[in-house]
Amino acid sequence: MPTIIPISDLRNKTHHVVNLCHQGKPVFVTKNGEGELVVMSQALYERLIAKMELYQKLEEAESFQKSGHRGRSHKEVMQSLRKRLS
Repeated sequence: MPTIIPISDLRNKTHHVVNLCHQGKPVFVTKNGEGELVVMSQALYERLIAKMELYQKLEEAESFQKSGHRGRSHKEVMQSLRKRLS
């Protein structure tokens, strides 16, 4: 279940909000009963960004493949790496 707090808690209960964020889930902040902000720990933010970057790379690879590019086989990649290392 999401954690939802009023915006006044950011000022009045900052330490509590920080503790909620460090539990690993985002905290939804409301203003006048409407959603206003999402607050999260830096660690959670970095994980989300890493996932987004991974999904973007996967999407690029899928579109590259769909456009007819064959890519390289495992054998070709390994041969290339061995040449670089020797």
